[in-house]
Amino acid sequence: MNRKPIIALDFPSEIEVFNFLNKFSEPLFVKIGMELYMQEGPDIVRKIKEQGHDIFLDLKLHDIPNTVKSAMKGLARLGVDLVNVHAVGGINMMAGALEGLEAGTPAGNERPALIAVTQLTSTTEEQMQKEQKINLSLMESVLHYATLTKQAGLDGVVCSVHEAGAISEACGEDFLRVTPGIRLAGGEVHDQKRIATPDGARKDGSSLIVVGRAITNAQDPVSAYQIVSELWEGK
Repeated sequence: MNRKPIIALDFPSEIEVFNFLNKFSEPLFVKIGMELYMQEGPDIVRKIKEQGHDIFLDLKLHDIPNTVKSAMKGLARLGVDLVNVHAVGGINMMAGALEGLEAGTPAGNERPALIAVTQLTSTTEEQMQKEQKINLSLMESVLHYATLTKQAGLDGVVCSVHEAGAISEACGEDFLRVTPGIRLAGGEVHDQKRIATPDGARKDGSSLIVVGRAITNAQDPVSAYQIVSELWEGK
């Protein structure tokens, strides 16, 4: 799996996406989320792939097992590198997603890695307990979902940096810990609650980091990306 920082392309249109991507002279690892995918559809995935970029398609599927299986079978044909579901859908749904990916991946191609969202990084422990009625600590809830994800045969989870080390101990170093909520020191928090810096993520056990506005909103996105990359690589 490509270890580059994943840049969240949280733009509403294809024009803005390529205005951003064309600033770079190297292949990137980018995330296409619901906002962009719902506006532009699967064509945006194909066009970004044609430029040589790796893609995390972040649609967080959550439905009955057969529906998710069928959806993943279709997404596998897009040639993305990483996709996800919500772990709260349960073992059968996650296993169905994996079956769909395997069935949909064209012969001779590598199956996209499949991960599951544990708790969103915008969720606090108080909010989880009050609104989801989960009477555990946030750490316990995330570890529970990570364990279910591993039992279902998936490749890893989405979690915050603060749970990454514990998940590595519980599920193994090869089990991916993909961590959003990455900011440069002094950067704005926005809607994230459980955040970290790139070097903090590296030290605390993240496998991959997802960085959005710290790069996409920077006056010089290429320089911001280089700073994030160097901190992430420990240079």
